Amino acid sequence: MLPGLRNKSLFNEFFNHNYAPAYYDNSCYYNTPAVNIVEEKDSFKIEVAAPGLNKNDFHIELDNFVLTVSSIKEEKKEENNNKFTTREFNYASFNRSFTLPRTVKTDKINASHKDGILIITIPKKEEAIEKPMRKIAIS
Repeated sequence: MLPGLRNKSLFNEFFNHNYAPAYYDNSCYYNTPAVNIVEEKDSFKIEVAAPGLNKNDFHIELDNFVLTVSSIKEEKKEENNNKFTTREFNYASFNRSFTLPRTVKTDKINASHKDGILIITIPKKEEAIEKPMRKIAIS
């Protein structure tokens, strides 16, 4: 092995890995937030856990039964001192898409945000709601 070749290889290997954090802290966001999908009797709920984001940071779009939830957030911090100025920039984003069944009311989808969780409620069409079992009389 040639001198210095090993160091160059380690250098390249270090910068070719993706060390994306799996949490939110003051400097960065998790790229893909955790999502729960819950089916209830008359609706579906999608819960997106994104601490540190407020409702204005989210974008929700529906295109031909594909629901997309995304966010782009930019933070800037600047400190001025007699001898130096520091500037820090942080950009965070994510994009998640969900294919909805044709049995939902796309015109009745709504969203709310509380305690770092975005909740999207997707109502089912009447024919998709399970009816309770009933007995049928024989005549």
